[in-house]
Amino acid sequence: MSEFNTIRAGQAGVNTAQIDAGLRAHMNKVYGTMSVGLLLTALVAWAVGTNDAMVAAVFGTPLKWLVMFAPLIMVFAFGAMINRLSASGAQLFFYAFSALMGLSISYIFAVYTGFSIAQTFLITSIAFAGLSLWGYTTKKDISGWGSFLIMGVIGILIASIVNIFLGSPAIQFAISILGVLIFAGLTAYDTQKIKTDYLAHAHAMDQEWLGKSAIMGALSLYLDFINLFMFLLQFLGNRE
Repeated sequence: MSEFNTIRAGQAGVNTAQIDAGLRAHMNKVYGTMSVGLLLTALVAWAVGTNDAMVAAVFGTPLKWLVMFAPLIMVFAFGAMINRLSASGAQLFFYAFSALMGLSISYIFAVYTGFSIAQTFLITSIAFAGLSLWGYTTKKDISGWGSFLIMGVIGILIASIVNIFLGSPAIQFAISILGVLIFAGLTAYDTQKIKTDYLAHAHAMDQEWLGKSAIMGALSLYLDFINLFMFLLQFLGNRE
């Protein structure tokens, strides 16, 4: 794990300069892994979503329910399996999840114009960068946000499933507003948590954890980005 070789055990412990260098390497690994995942998602979504026959095959049959809920199942599976996976195994799992997420959201290319998708992606990228930077640099402890934000995620997940059957535009509009606010908050919260968790484990010399923590951090921020993008697309996207 060369990216973490700035953390060295010794009788004198780990000094601040070593931890700072290790933290930079850790965050670079987090953002780099997340970026590869997003690229993979975008490629799969574009390849499937711009092919009418593939869209019909995936979303025109009962298979669509499996495709829609498979990423959620994989997230829970990842959380359950992370302690048994190696760092390379966790990374492979993340990339497989990213590809499946691309398949799950590929329908957007059949629903929205390509320009509005690109425009929303750019806006999401700018907003995400600002929120993540604030979460990383702020001196304010925002760890208390976690429980409220997670409750909010559970709430909009349940509401979204219910609205699949109700089809209410008013409920969907409310879900979209709450979704943008919740995942904006989670972007800052998760960034700070990744940083503080790293610092805690760096002092403890827990290199086994450090080997997989960048993948877990990348997954958290990836999910924040994707959900922020999808909720913003409902506001900003122009339909075909």
